[in-house]
Amino acid sequence: MAAIGVVTLELRLANAHSLKEKRHVVASLKERLRNKFNVAVAEIDYQDLWQRAAVAAVTVSSDHTHAEKVLRGVEDEAAALLGPDLAEATVEWLA
Repeated sequence: MAAIGVVTLELRLANAHSLKEKRHVVASLKERLRNKFNVAVAEIDYQDLWQRAAVAAVTVSSDHTHAEKVLRGVEDEAAALLGPDLAEATVEWLA
């Protein structure tokens, strides 16, 4: 049975002063996560707010342990890149 995992990253971008600045941060994060972890990534909420963002990364694997490792890596990478701008990360598993 396939393991489908989603990590949702809540961002609070206190230093973003425009949508353009926010979009640059989000686009950089999405590209980095896609390239490093081969996950699907999308901005899923707060598109019109310039100091908040919600980004989700999804992985599918035949091995739950591998999928969990990938999502943990995504979360760690986001924390390293964003520092205090990463407000929260939650992981969900889809049946």
